[in-house]
Amino acid sequence: MAAGPGRRPLSGPGLNPDPREAIRDRALALGFDAVGFSRAELAAEATQGLADYLAAGHHGDMGWLEARSDQRGDPGTLWPEARTVVTLGLNYGPEGDALAGLEHPDTGNISVYARGRDYHEVVKGKLKELARWIARTWPQDLKVFVDTAPVMEKPLAMQGGLGWQGKHTNLVSRDFGSWLFLGEIYLTADLAPDAPETDHCGDCHRCLDVCPTAAFPAPYKLDARRCISYLTIEHKGPIPAELRPLMGNRIYGCDDCLAVCPWNKFAKAGAEAKLQAREDLTGPKLAELAELDDAGFRAFFSGSPIKRIGRDRFVRNVLIAIGNSGDRGLLATVEARLEDASPLVRGMAVWALQRLDHKRLDESKNRFFEHETDDDVRAEYQVLLRLAGSAS
Repeated sequence: MAAGPGRRPLSGPGLNPDPREAIRDRALALGFDAVGFSRAELAAEATQGLADYLAAGHHGDMGWLEARSDQRGDPGTLWPEARTVVTLGLNYGPEGDALAGLEHPDTGNISVYARGRDYHEVVKGKLKELARWIARTWPQDLKVFVDTAPVMEKPLAMQGGLGWQGKHTNLVSRDFGSWLFLGEIYLTADLAPDAPETDHCGDCHRCLDVCPTAAFPAPYKLDARRCISYLTIEHKGPIPAELRPLMGNRIYGCDDCLAVCPWNKFAKAGAEAKLQAREDLTGPKLAELAELDDAGFRAFFSGSPIKRIGRDRFVRNVLIAIGNSGDRGLLATVEARLEDASPLVRGMAVWALQRLDHKRLDESKNRFFEHETDDDVRAEYQVLLRLAGSAS
């Protein structure tokens, strides 16, 4: 978004003597919960941290991180005219225990942020409204960013005083714990920065200890290739076999490291009505989700961020959860997916069937394996049939 004839001062005769506070007040009135100001530049350690992360391959197949790493690591490369970044946070803290759904293996556990409306649209709408107000009040060029742009949101938020990057690499706020959506407005005006927030994690390592897949090689380091959020959302292919049993019933994202953060005790549940969880996304039945075709998936997840990953990846996740459920009553549901049009889904159905009943997998071999043409699915059969044979 751009507006106005170029860089203009935000104070002077006839103008608000304290534009930062005026912007902050307007943002809070629009429903944001935290507002900070920083220079449109990143500390050297943040830029180096990105380079080290990519060099280690910890981004997995998120090629978009590497493709625009120069812009991500330097706001001046993304937009040379930018002088100030307004960083904004929107609280999405849950009403109850974010991990309660893990106790019900016949249901799917969806990350808190994805249980309501697509946060991209919610945050973007508020950002644009605030940006229009700034442009009307102090005509100038500005740009709005939320999540999908090549912006290092968490280091900028730390520089603007909203919080610090915890040992789980997510932003932690003293007022909202680990539950803030972030968005940014880049301004061409020079505004005084807020004091950066400092690290308050201390000796705590709960977030590292709770991770089901040991995705943290060290504090403040995340290997996305082992992260359930990455695996269930960003990863497009079959999920590595050794990680599947560790996923439990997490079918979209993972809140474990966020939910155990002790700073959450200061966070109140997000009061914004637009972020309220959908009842049908809090503990949906796995059997029903596995039966969704493409049209059904799109309809059920209309307005949800889950819709972005597509039906096949989602049903892949659901079948892994079914395989982990131990519920033999779901065998018929799994067997129906052995004939699915998607190889990704068929492969996970093979795995789930073996987990629930390895003898049933052997029985289905003659019906499906000999006619399977996809190499990945055939490989699932071959590996699991060997395991079934050794177990019988």
